[in-house]
Amino acid sequence: MKVSIITATFNSEKSIQQTINSVVNQDYADIEHIIIDGGSTDATLEIIKKNNGRISLLVSEKDKGIYDALNKGIKIATGDIVGFLNSDDVFDNPQIISRVINCFKIKKSDVVYGNLIYQSKNESKKRTIRYWRSNAFNPGCLWYGWMPPHPTLYCKKEIYNKFGLFDDNFKISADYDFILRVFKEPTINKTYLPTIMVKMNVGGASNKSIKNIIQKSTEDYKAIRNNKIGGLPTLILKNIRKIGQFNALKNIKVRC
Repeated sequence: MKVSIITATFNSEKSIQQTINSVVNQDYADIEHIIIDGGSTDATLEIIKKNNGRISLLVSEKDKGIYDALNKGIKIATGDIVGFLNSDDVFDNPQIISRVINCFKIKKSDVVYGNLIYQSKNESKKRTIRYWRSNAFNPGCLWYGWMPPHPTLYCKKEIYNKFGLFDDNFKISADYDFILRVFKEPTINKTYLPTIMVKMNVGGASNKSIKNIIQKSTEDYKAIRNNKIGGLPTLILKNIRKIGQFNALKNIKVRC
């Protein structure tokens, strides 16, 4: 199985090299790394070009935002499986993609997802800020505001062909909308990989200001209603769930 990993970048000179290294260091051989750059004006493109032999494809042009960039990557991806690694993220260890592929093969999965940690940006002393532990899927959990961490989500390419790309009318919550579209479908085989897959630096777009938090909540509610999953209680529970994620990091053994 070929895996396409899509990285969206914009002025990511401080972190893009680590992200590229993280993909290169995976022990799974058949990886296509696609970088979609939004027209960076710092040293991001220079760094990427120095890694020319380590990435599969670079596209650099202005876009309408991160979901537009991810959609561009999906359209040109040639892998059987599609996943994402943001330009400020790294894999937890070199075996992550191998483990994901094992799930697809052994479990006959359509989608695979796992756990995520948010860490401090301090390069000299990384500290875990938040631990987003997911769980095996239960259809009723969508009503209670559950969703898997999108950076850990790997889907067969045909899932995007069937359910569509990210709706870029959503500026912050298009990933949640897409997850609801896919996970509410009972015929889709969903597999939870109980391990930390991705480490993400804190400071994402959804939480960087009060305005963005309000916009995210508004978009989340729209996604909930559009997908007929629930209503205001679902939105409230989705936000309450985050409180329990600010706990000490725990080790989880891989079971897949």
